[in-house]
Amino acid sequence: MTHKIKARLEWVKLYEVTKNAGFVCRRCGISRPTLRKWWRRFQRLGEVGLIEINRRPHHSPNRKVLAKEITWISELRKRWLGSRRIQSELLRNYAFRVSRATLCKILRQLNVEPLKKSRILRKRRHRYERPIPGERVQIDTCKIAPGLYQYTAVADCTRIRCLALFDRRTAANSLLFLEQIIEEMPFPIQCIQSDRGLEFFAYKFQEQLKKYAIKFRPIKPRSPHLNGKVERSQRTDLEEFYPTVDLQDSELKQKVRDWQDYYNEFRPHGSLSSKTPWEKWNQLVIKTPYHDEVEAAFDESKERLRLQNYKDDLYWQKLKLSL
Repeated sequence: MTHKIKARLEWVKLYEVTKNAGFVCRRCGISRPTLRKWWRRFQRLGEVGLIEINRRPHHSPNRKVLAKEITWISELRKRWLGSRRIQSELLRNYAFRVSRATLCKILRQLNVEPLKKSRILRKRRHRYERPIPGERVQIDTCKIAPGLYQYTAVADCTRIRCLALFDRRTAANSLLFLEQIIEEMPFPIQCIQSDRGLEFFAYKFQEQLKKYAIKFRPIKPRSPHLNGKVERSQRTDLEEFYPTVDLQDSELKQKVRDWQDYYNEFRPHGSLSSKTPWEKWNQLVIKTPYHDEVEAAFDESKERLRLQNYKDDLYWQKLKLSL
């Protein structure tokens, strides 16, 4: 017998002896409706009536999450997505909006295995974020399948992205992607940062950057954390977008564009305090310089052709400084 049932039994026994409801309520610190409720149950069912009855309704006509929606959530969880990503995928794929609190409650009911966090110790690295939109844009390529490569550009400040699919990683495709970035980014680009992939070190590509008054800043070898925003962005694509599409689909490139628009305009971003990249951009419009201001601040004499080999690149940089 639990403590609560023992207390209720004492109330009804005391009332059975005294027949004074006011005295019992003052003595036990309860209200008259409470005493009346448990006395009637005791009279009708005995001690069994002192057990609390489940008040959950048999039918919930206004319930938002039904069996169909729970099936969607269960299937998305099998892709090892957290509540934030499941919330985004439900809205994108099924136009179904639900709070993260409700999602967490459903996941607990499903008794799913929690997401495992990596315990690998890493060096403490300072994470930075450029304060001005377009001040730096990170670009990279990612192999999706044989003969299918994704070019990705992420604005360091706002996380607005541009995506494109090509059959190879070449300088010609890099030039095409550069034109797309300049056309679709809503702000002037001051600097482009990339890894040391050959597709970004062609002279034509670097000369085109100078033509558009854009600085080129490749990162050091074996330091992907310096290009972390675009790396994490591509991982998001591999976890959220590509499992939902057919890579042989003739309309795959259009679906990538639709995914890009959804990511920029509707998908909440964890590092932006659950704002979308477009909402972040709208907050910083006043800080964004105009194209003519960026071109006026660009000094072509300080820019040089960068070499893909890091040691050779450092040598020519020191040689230029010594001159």
